[in-house]
Amino acid sequence: MSQFDWDDTMQSILGKTAVDVQHALNSKKRTLEDFKALISPAAKPYLEEMAQLSSLITKKRFGNTMHMYAPLYLSNECQNICTYCGFSLTNKIPRRTLTDEEILKEAAFLKAKGYDHILLVTGEANRTVGVDYLNNAIQLIRSQFSNISIEVQPLDQNEYELLASNGLYAVLVYQETYHREEYKKHHPKGKKSNFDYRLETPDRLGKAGMHKIGLGALFGLEDWRADSFFTALHLKYLQKTYWKTKYSISFPRLRPFSGGLEPKVEMTDTDLVQLICAYRLLDEDVELSISTREREVFRDHIVQLGITSMSAESKTNPGGYTIDKQSLEQFEISDERSTETISQMLKSQNIEPVWKDWENDWISAMP
Repeated sequence: MSQFDWDDTMQSILGKTAVDVQHALNSKKRTLEDFKALISPAAKPYLEEMAQLSSLITKKRFGNTMHMYAPLYLSNECQNICTYCGFSLTNKIPRRTLTDEEILKEAAFLKAKGYDHILLVTGEANRTVGVDYLNNAIQLIRSQFSNISIEVQPLDQNEYELLASNGLYAVLVYQETYHREEYKKHHPKGKKSNFDYRLETPDRLGKAGMHKIGLGALFGLEDWRADSFFTALHLKYLQKTYWKTKYSISFPRLRPFSGGLEPKVEMTDTDLVQLICAYRLLDEDVELSISTREREVFRDHIVQLGITSMSAESKTNPGGYTIDKQSLEQFEISDERSTETISQMLKSQNIEPVWKDWENDWISAMP
């Protein structure tokens, strides 16, 4: 990845023409150069064609289904300073980490809603919510859920191996931005300030044999086109190197939070539609996920255009479902509709909500 210069990449994307876009649309096997064309300004007039192709490919590969998941925030304690996050160490907020009893109560609420795929989320506080805490949380709830994922601080390979052996299925780790200098500005203190350690996390996951790895950038920190190209570059490297692993891409846009950070570069709804379609045209197998950060109307429309996984009724604060509904959120969600309402919305569009996306024989076989 170091062989690709950020500024040169931006110029290459901006230099793509209508001829490049047409070539990308007509290609049977699209390359990263095609991806550049599809995310370029030159592709804007072709957005309808991109959307139709993306929808066709998605339905052919995934059918009329949408995999449903819910985040379960375990802790808002964090040792990092991040300019864009409500959990940042510098924010003077009440900190909370769920006890075993509270974890089980939150999990029971989500199980009753029908969820079988849970994403455990924490701030990055290794002393408080390190691998022992995470391992305990996974073991507490693994009998209730078929699919347990985490979005926490990067860990070492042996720690991922331990968690996987006890029921962890997937890890989401976002680079936030692939622009090394800008990354430093947004992460001035804490373990997260180590750009390379974070960048190499998916490699440690691949070596640990993790079943699925989730990638993404936080749109708003830097230009979304360049960050998306580097995410796609990262994805293709990982797919080639760890070919037995499944991959997903998420599309978080900077959202309001306590202490607020205005986006450096705005990503419009049209931009996000273009990007989602471009990823689907690049890779028909990668899972594309959308969260409740996005508005209701946007989510209602995007489910037909390439998205294969979505959350609903999310709470981004520890204990937010049943215990402490007023505690500070990591960021504000935009789509606050209930799980039942989202499920009905999908069914009205002939999309079947799927609460479980794999058979966990490997877990049931564990001692």
